[in-house]
Amino acid sequence: MQKTKRNKNTYGIQSRVILTFLLIILSRFGTFIPVPGVDHDAFYQSISNNPIVSFLNIFSGGGFASIGVFALGIVPYINASILIQLGTTSIPSLEKLQKEEGEAGRQKISQITRYIALGWAIIQSVGVSFWVRPYVFSWDIQFVIEMTLALTTGSMLVMWISEQITEKGIGNGASMLIFVNIISGLPKLIQKSSGSIENKSNLFELFALALIFLIMIIGIIFIQEGTRRIPIISARQLGKGQIQNKTSYLPLRLNQGGVMPIIFASAFLVLPAYVSQITTNSIILSIATLLSPSSANKGIYLLFYFLLILFFSYFYASLILNPSDVSKNLKKMESSIPGIRPGKATTDYLQKTLNRLTFLGALFLAFIALIPNLIESITNISTFKGLGATSLLILVGVAIDTSKQVQTYLISKNYENILK
Repeated sequence: MQKTKRNKNTYGIQSRVILTFLLIILSRFGTFIPVPGVDHDAFYQSISNNPIVSFLNIFSGGGFASIGVFALGIVPYINASILIQLGTTSIPSLEKLQKEEGEAGRQKISQITRYIALGWAIIQSVGVSFWVRPYVFSWDIQFVIEMTLALTTGSMLVMWISEQITEKGIGNGASMLIFVNIISGLPKLIQKSSGSIENKSNLFELFALALIFLIMIIGIIFIQEGTRRIPIISARQLGKGQIQNKTSYLPLRLNQGGVMPIIFASAFLVLPAYVSQITTNSIILSIATLLSPSSANKGIYLLFYFLLILFFSYFYASLILNPSDVSKNLKKMESSIPGIRPGKATTDYLQKTLNRLTFLGALFLAFIALIPNLIESITNISTFKGLGATSLLILVGVAIDTSKQVQTYLISKNYENILK
């Protein structure tokens, strides 16, 4: 009997893994289907050192550089999700949907996110069709329409794949697709870095880089998993004159924003390079040169990068966790923090604790983000710049979250079998 239950449980995991694997293959297959009418060789050569394309390729697995049908990838859906996340903190109707209407409200928010992703995909597709105009054999309004339809359809299909992985597969669909896209670029990166090390004929650098890589992964795990547990006491009435105090914990993460502060900071620093390509204004060009990672003033670039990560860490932490809401919820549940009065005192205590945790997490995050640039400055090897902190944070974070989800699924299935 025990053996039958185990086989049934294993089959459930196997079916999820197989479905996830097939959907990932489908998402990768679409990346290599080129959009017709474009001189792909000329386009690829012209954007080989483009920082904007390099940044977008993290999320499209190289599809943006090749202008494949899945070139936009999951980017429109991520943009829509970020906009909705910002909207739920500033638009009362969205906030009500999320907090008061339960599962029905969350489904409505998901539907709104899909519509925004569709609109965003259309805007980005039109923009790409104008951007590749110099490399198109016959550019006209028909080409714009065809390319917009192709890229938008591809983006919507990728969004559907991510939702199917989330619902019927393993892990979060959007995160899993980004994870696979980053992994797909590793062979080329390893080949490039091995060539650099062979030319230097120095094995010591190889071991040093491997050690730094290991330290970065350990640091990222520490950032991702670090939490401060605040004790919460709940008083429960058992009977006449009897009160039972139950202690639980409120976990506050060391890094509330995850990888988002680095993504926002990187995107912000990419903008000057993009603007410098479409303008001849001397002031804008000077700013773009000053904020370029390859400029002589690299220290200024690193300082701006560091400050932007700090800023966006605080900004994103304020969006994710509102101490005032937490304080009100604790008061409703007749719970309190030991030694802290309910109400404003609890709000101030949580805000102070959150600020300290965010600052500490932002320092670690900024340090991890700056390591690839520092390594390149010292050794002139750009291995870790290709696999930057954004990629490493995503890889480690997705691996941890997926393993936790698998463990939770196995525990729940075993619990169901025990009840049967």
